[in-house]
Amino acid sequence: MTRKIDIFDTTLRDGEQSPGASMNTDEKLVIARELLRMNVDVIEAGFPVSSPGDFESVRRISELAGYDATVCALTRAVDKDIVCAADALEFAKRPRIHTGIGVSKSHIYDKLRIDEDTAVERAVHAVELAKSYVDDVQFYAEDAGRSDYDFLVRIIQAVVDAGATVVNIPDTTGYSLPDEFGRRIKYLCDNVKGIEDVTVAVHCHNDLGMATALALAGVRCGARQIECTINGLGERAGNTSMEEVVMAIRMHGEELDAHTDVNAKEFVKASRLVSSITGMMVQANKAIVGANAFAHSSGIHQDGVLKKRDTYEIIDPADVGAGQSQIVLTARSGHAALKHRLEDLGYEFDDAKLDELYEAFLNLADKKKEVYDEDLESLVNERDREADALYKLDRLQISCGFPLKPTATVTLVDPEGEHVTVCEWGTGPVDAAFKAIDKVIRRNVDLTEYSVTSVTRGIDALGEVTVRIKDEEGGMYIGRGADGDIIVSSGKAYLNALNRMLEDNKR
Repeated sequence: MTRKIDIFDTTLRDGEQSPGASMNTDEKLVIARELLRMNVDVIEAGFPVSSPGDFESVRRISELAGYDATVCALTRAVDKDIVCAADALEFAKRPRIHTGIGVSKSHIYDKLRIDEDTAVERAVHAVELAKSYVDDVQFYAEDAGRSDYDFLVRIIQAVVDAGATVVNIPDTTGYSLPDEFGRRIKYLCDNVKGIEDVTVAVHCHNDLGMATALALAGVRCGARQIECTINGLGERAGNTSMEEVVMAIRMHGEELDAHTDVNAKEFVKASRLVSSITGMMVQANKAIVGANAFAHSSGIHQDGVLKKRDTYEIIDPADVGAGQSQIVLTARSGHAALKHRLEDLGYEFDDAKLDELYEAFLNLADKKKEVYDEDLESLVNERDREADALYKLDRLQISCGFPLKPTATVTLVDPEGEHVTVCEWGTGPVDAAFKAIDKVIRRNVDLTEYSVTSVTRGIDALGEVTVRIKDEEGGMYIGRGADGDIIVSSGKAYLNALNRMLEDNKR
């Protein structure tokens, strides 16, 4: 059986310190309830002495009933901080006070302006005072990633002897390399007496983009608690991302001798919740919860995933609440992806027809970042409309603007296959295009209806035009056309209506 790794969530404390991510008490309660649904082991609810709002948040989260998670409050190694935290945690079922002090030379001499002996004395006093209020006391050795090995052993030994139940070894500045950080954790485990009776925790920052790697290195070398946040929120470049570290442990549990009890199916939901409350958007290529985490646009990748999902996906999207793999149709997509999506939409074509559609698809994809289902349906309908048309639109060019006179140059392919090019002007670009088409087909019709709708979302969406015309006999004909250019859509729609009229007259 692998070791149980406790997941300590600090989204409500360190995550809130991310600039622009502050939350009020009600918002913190919403996130806390989601953390409970995720089955995290510890919720660091806030820093009570920092403000009345933080105190209230810790108190109200402590009062949430019906769960087994530990509620933790942060303090400095200052008496009033510890007393305030104890008050805020009064109603917690499993309270923990998290106190500590800087341990690197930079923090001891430059920030605190004390010596090492005084730092040890303050650390021990803080732990003993916190221990008088709660049984579960966590000590953080701030900036341990840049501290002297032997002094770190000395201060950790002192707080363990004073009764700390958890010792937190943070890489506060994200400075360490994973191998070196792992050696630091192992050095503590080998040299602090009684450390096997307490939990060693790691709290890593992402300044060099290695927070997850640092946390896993700590676990490999003896740590049994990881401090992390949803979406990797936190000071500066953020903290270890909960979703990343939990799924990494799930994938490599035997190698790390580790497992967690977190409900990973809540990850995508939790990510979106935290993003919506804090206003901190998740980058599309963010691991596990990003919009592109399970999306495939390369034709080679799409073909592989369609044949067998794990060809390119090491995680089943359903395992993190992401639904299913996404085949994103772009100019890089291949025949297999297009055929798969068309079949999902209910269309089946032989190879020759599929080749024709694929060419039209590529032409459309070159103009758009992504081709949506609605685009494909419009594309199929457009090809059907053009298949048996008497006249086909080959080219359409418009010249217009102020103070220019709108002019349209149109090339049509007639029923004999001849290309006919004409030029006309009108009151606007659409009027000019329609007059040019009339000049070739030579039929008197009235335009009774003209409308434009967006087929898909986005600024590069296809525009579908619908027209209704009436011939000299009073017959009504509807035409439709779709293209990324509204003028081209209009020309296609008008020509579609005229072709229907001509076919009707021919019959």
